[in-house]
Amino acid sequence: MNSLGFNKEPSKTTVVVAMSGGVDSSVTAGILKEQGYNVIGITLQLYTSNNTAKKGSCCSGLDIYDARRVARKLNIPHYVFNYEKTFKRDVIDYFIESYAKGDTPIPCIKCNETVKFRDLMSFAKKLEADCMATGHYVKREGAEKKALMYRASDKSKDQSYFLFATTQEQLDFLRFPLGSLSKKETRNFAKKMELNVYDKKDSQDICFIPDGDYKSFIKINSKEGLIKDTLGNTLGRHEGIHNFTIGQRRGMGISSENPLYVVDILKDSNEIIVGDKNKLFGQSLTLDELNFIMPDIDLKKDNFEIKCSAKIRSLSTPSIGRLIKEEGIYFFIFDEPTESITRGQACVLYDKERVLGGGIIREKLN
Repeated sequence: MNSLGFNKEPSKTTVVVAMSGGVDSSVTAGILKEQGYNVIGITLQLYTSNNTAKKGSCCSGLDIYDARRVARKLNIPHYVFNYEKTFKRDVIDYFIESYAKGDTPIPCIKCNETVKFRDLMSFAKKLEADCMATGHYVKREGAEKKALMYRASDKSKDQSYFLFATTQEQLDFLRFPLGSLSKKETRNFAKKMELNVYDKKDSQDICFIPDGDYKSFIKINSKEGLIKDTLGNTLGRHEGIHNFTIGQRRGMGISSENPLYVVDILKDSNEIIVGDKNKLFGQSLTLDELNFIMPDIDLKKDNFEIKCSAKIRSLSTPSIGRLIKEEGIYFFIFDEPTESITRGQACVLYDKERVLGGGIIREKLN
């Protein structure tokens, strides 16, 4: 059994590596090449060369150039596929539509779910690859089938929150060689292999938005509306609900003796509701767009309850609670109130270190 879980020599095992041009995917390709695998690099072009993306973002023109240089250094074949139209349809349009209805989306999750995994994996299978590897910081354990996902060893870099939508079929085909490494160890590997990206900065913010100014990027037909407090008193006006997110404190154009936060966004009435910080806390929510990575648990029942933990922000620590399915509706109830339950964000489920799946927050209940 080789290190990727196949009963054959590494030289007879073909691995497609998703190469974004960053240090993580470059080291992934380098490690597998050093281990003797037949490595093929694939990069997706997601933007035109019109400065839509910042340097060091992901899959922009400069990043494609870096990926090519790494592939040459490693002496592996490398292919670039133009996926701009698909990326716009499945990620950018989704992002804009979500803000237009008062949600706060996470485009990285949608990109992983669709373009990077669904479509890139399709290419890998056409190349008759045995598996596909990425530079994500997450662990995969198990054989070829019914694999399980776990949080990365380096919790400061753990990316399991962004990968909850990975299907069981996708996880069985995927490999994550960096799951047990720290970022420092990854950069040391890159330097040792003399890869030009060893000191390249990590991508920040939303990759397809210049300067992180998503309000200017969205450019929807916004409609003015009212800003009210939780008692219904009008405090001011706004220029579009897409300019706000739950928990926001600044940039609202209103004044108050005490700090006020956005506690709700009402699409139907086009209103922003603000309140004291204690109004941000809630204990239960509903979920949709669910995905489960639990091959050992029967999820077909009409009603069930699973004791687990969840986190609703990528950098937070999982909090204990219960996932409940009742008459086809999924709820998560925290044992203790948690801050800023936000429509459009992910609620990712864990059993200690194991990733169970998750869903998109649809409604804060209380």
